[in-house]
Amino acid sequence: MTALASQRRVKKSFSISPEAESFIRKVRKARKIASDSEALDQLLRESIEAHRKRSIDTAYKAYYDAASEAELAEETSWAEFAESELAVLSQ
Repeated sequence: MTALASQRRVKKSFSISPEAESFIRKVRKARKIASDSEALDQLLRESIEAHRKRSIDTAYKAYYDAASEAELAEETSWAEFAESELAVLSQ
């Protein structure tokens, strides 16, 4: 059980489509999860994590799209320097 899964639960009542209910049950069975609630919680955690990753990717893209050629060249130089130092350390 993850840290999120072990936290205190909040009881909610939702109306969902038959397709959503079917999907939750399929996930529950496929992953051998004890309850529909836990299956839904797992799906939501995965969605939250995917959203976080997309947000980070978007921020990186925005940064590099806005960076000047000089900034990008400096970052490349630092990366090459770090790579060469790591190669020396790993020998």
